[in-house]
Amino acid sequence: MPFTTLDMRSVRDALLRDLRNQRPDVDTTPDSDWFVRATSVASAVEGLYQHQAWLTRQIFPDTADRDYLELHARVRGLSRKNAVAAAGQLRLQGSPGATAPAGLTAKAAGQSYTTTQGATLDASGAAIVTVNAAAPGLAGNIAAGAVAELASAPSGIASQASVVNMSGGADAESDGELLARLLELIRRPPAGGNRYDYHRWAMEVDGVTAAYVYPLRRGLGTVDVAVTMAGGAPSSQVLAAVQQHIDDMRPVTARNCLVFAPTPRLVDLDIRVLLSGTTLAIATEQVKDTVSGYFAALAPGETAVRSRIELLVSAVAGVADRQIMTPIANVVPKADASTVEWLRLGTVNMRTM
Repeated sequence: MPFTTLDMRSVRDALLRDLRNQRPDVDTTPDSDWFVRATSVASAVEGLYQHQAWLTRQIFPDTADRDYLELHARVRGLSRKNAVAAAGQLRLQGSPGATAPAGLTAKAAGQSYTTTQGATLDASGAAIVTVNAAAPGLAGNIAAGAVAELASAPSGIASQASVVNMSGGADAESDGELLARLLELIRRPPAGGNRYDYHRWAMEVDGVTAAYVYPLRRGLGTVDVAVTMAGGAPSSQVLAAVQQHIDDMRPVTARNCLVFAPTPRLVDLDIRVLLSGTTLAIATEQVKDTVSGYFAALAPGETAVRSRIELLVSAVAGVADRQIMTPIANVVPKADASTVEWLRLGTVNMRTM
């Protein structure tokens, strides 16, 4: 029978009812001693019921609290993935021939970064150096072109630098992500190196948020794995870590496994709309939010279906009619032995009919 949790009032009423059945003349009014005793006992019993209900939730990983979820995962050999620090490049500027040592601190978009190599500015007064984020996490990823301020610029080096690229940062694995890996392991236990094993091995590496397996992509005996980080391309360090981990885990009979990053391909949208009860600016933002969610869910090598985009635009409030000018057909990414394209949303241009 199902477990039922009783509250304090129900327990107290039951105690007083049983007491009256045994002693009909007893005083059980709210001012009586029996009422006070029954209330205190019921309060304690309610706590026991709540604790039993909490214990029941810890039995199953999908209802367990954070600490007990980690215990469930540990039984299966899983542990929570750590956060990964972003890495990239800065462009320094200043006087030609000036030198910049490693270890310089720069701040950009509220984040702190440290250069990992020295450099000498070329004849144009510029040099590119590699940097790592001081703190791990997704916040370390910033767009190219962002301005960075050097905390203590050396002589001949401008205090302002620009970001060439900064990516690869990822937050620590959330409870939902850890649970998803655990449930996949339970539902699809190790099977000697099938495609689900390769997916699980890739997902065990810090920073990896999604993995896609392509068996026999380069011929018999080959298995290729594309990985992504926080909806973007992974860093070279993560790729190397995934490659090493899979090489350690995969069957020795497999001829070759290649871990790679999918090639992003931007898809621009040109849309004409007939609006009712809204403005073009508001409709444009709503369409961008809706369509970006669709593209974010596309896997590497997956086709962007034009009719799906039309339906998404039509569902936006205030869009009475629409006409997709670009693309004129489904966008089919390249997916072969050399490249696997990953369709991403580019610019969205909306005009009224």
